[in-house]
Amino acid sequence: MSFLTDFRIKIAAILAVVTVLAGTVVYAQLEGIERGVAPLASTGDFEVMGVQVDVHGDDAFDARKKGWEEAQRKAWKMLYKRTQGGETSGLPDNTLNTIVSAIIVEEEQIGPKRYIATLGVMFDRARAGSILGVGGRRLRSPPLLVLPIMWSGGSPQVFENRTEWQKAWARFQSGDSAIDYVRPYGSDSESLVLTAGQANRPNRRWWRNILDQFGAADVIIPIVRLNYQYPGGPVKARFSARYGPDNRFIESFTLKVSKSEDIPKMLDQGIARLDNIYASALSRGILKTDKSLIIEDPFNLDELNLDDFDLDSGATALEGEGEDNSAAGTDDNDASDEPSSETPAVAPAAPTVISLQFDTPDVGAVGRGEASVRSVPGVSSASTSSLALGGVSVMRVTYNGDISGLAQALRSQGWQVQQGAGALRISRPGQ
Repeated sequence: MSFLTDFRIKIAAILAVVTVLAGTVVYAQLEGIERGVAPLASTGDFEVMGVQVDVHGDDAFDARKKGWEEAQRKAWKMLYKRTQGGETSGLPDNTLNTIVSAIIVEEEQIGPKRYIATLGVMFDRARAGSILGVGGRRLRSPPLLVLPIMWSGGSPQVFENRTEWQKAWARFQSGDSAIDYVRPYGSDSESLVLTAGQANRPNRRWWRNILDQFGAADVIIPIVRLNYQYPGGPVKARFSARYGPDNRFIESFTLKVSKSEDIPKMLDQGIARLDNIYASALSRGILKTDKSLIIEDPFNLDELNLDDFDLDSGATALEGEGEDNSAAGTDDNDASDEPSSETPAVAPAAPTVISLQFDTPDVGAVGRGEASVRSVPGVSSASTSSLALGGVSVMRVTYNGDISGLAQALRSQGWQVQQGAGALRISRPGQ
């Protein structure tokens, strides 16, 4: 008896250790904070990148100030040429200061009295558009999930590790693009679902589940293959633009750099060209949502009670209604004038996609906010479409009802809700 008792104790101890180790392995697989880089929040402003300046000043601060002012002047001329197709004499500095919304530092070298930099300038779309004669609103694609695949060393990667390809997509400024990119970054279970193998799985129902999770209508698959001649030496990259659950090919091109440290710049250039390719495909009607992704739940004819359905009139005959109608005679006109005492059946509310703004001071706030919104009755999906760590992010919510109903449901969950035109702003009390 003592031998059996000792044996059972040892078996229980072994099982406990195995369970702990298995839980650790699963956690390590699901934990995705270190797998990818969160994308930059995109705005609808005009963006002009790659503006180079080289100016002198009285000191370092004066040189930098003059460099930024020079970048604004150059960027405005570049934007004017891009939108109007001609040259312009420019605008006064005080006018430029009112229409520039941000300066993006790509590279900079600050000396005692000299400033050399490559900058990006963002112009407010409403103010700059009124000067350029360009409308503030523009046609964009439906939200498209980005599955960035990088081939390097003979194997494909997406979010298994932090790749330069995913980093490049994270820092891409997509606000001025015709494509509405939905850019995941491998957090939580995303790295297990969004893999290179998923690009070759045409199962529509599986794709629909993934797209619903991210609030996307379809998927685009930008692929890059890196070929190194030798460590630290020239690198050639083959870029391919693909889309849809069938991984359809659109176009490809090749870029090359002379040293490995220039790979990030090459990838940024590649994404800019891919963006133009996808935008062109959208305008030509190639990049359109696959209708097969719209899946309707099938129904079983055997489960329907055809005896209760009047095939001649196309209406359902309720129990006992036939006797009442026969007793009422044939005066249908008189009967139709009488108000009905029966309450008409209310059709279920149609799903509505609503933008939800919420505070994301850290990475954990993103998951907590999504989980809280998903728990609201009537919400079928909720995913962050525009992430701004330390600021206000945007969540795309699919709700079975209208925006007022969602606002009321969120208030009942303890959120403070501000309702705007087609969007909601939520916060917790005390924030």
